[in-house]
Amino acid sequence: MIKSYTTLILDMYGVILNEPKGRLLAYARDNLSESEYNRVESLIHENRLFDKAGLGEINAREFMQTLGFDDWEYHSKQYIDNYLTLDSEFLDFAERVKDKYELVLLSNDVAEWSEYICKKFGLNKYFSRKIISAEVKIRKPSLEIYDLALEKTGKSPYECIFVDNSAQNLVAAEEVGISPILFNRENEHYYGMTVYSFKELYDILG
Repeated sequence: MIKSYTTLILDMYGVILNEPKGRLLAYARDNLSESEYNRVESLIHENRLFDKAGLGEINAREFMQTLGFDDWEYHSKQYIDNYLTLDSEFLDFAERVKDKYELVLLSNDVAEWSEYICKKFGLNKYFSRKIISAEVKIRKPSLEIYDLALEKTGKSPYECIFVDNSAQNLVAAEEVGISPILFNRENEHYYGMTVYSFKELYDILG
């Protein structure tokens, strides 16, 4: 990487967290009846309910209660605490790069979940900005969310590196001039720069 890069934009799911797509269906399978699970699966896949929550069209309470979890706060926390895991290398990585790069979080997520995840894992101190899809009403890979990230950081695209686990999201970022790196947890095919761990990412950033 050349020295002109000043800003490192990071995805949450599949990068900072080990789980690329979360594990909400696994949580539903373990905590609901079979018939209720089938209904939840349909809501997620066919009705795209998570996408609606990720766009801020419904909040976490409405989302979880629609899925069948009346005590939405309890089940949100149980899901995050027991089904999502922080990459074991991330905190050390963040400590090592925080004085060299401005760290920015760019995540498709439910607003309340993102807030809880960041607090639970002590992530807030590392990020100068957090752009959460439900709060800004835009989801990756829309080009608008990358333009918004640049606007909020006050940086040019050529100062920024974006790390995501989705090639589709990286292609969109590259369209606006941001340098992309794939954090490849799922052996996804990608033509560009790829890493498989935060150790590899740190070595590239140098």
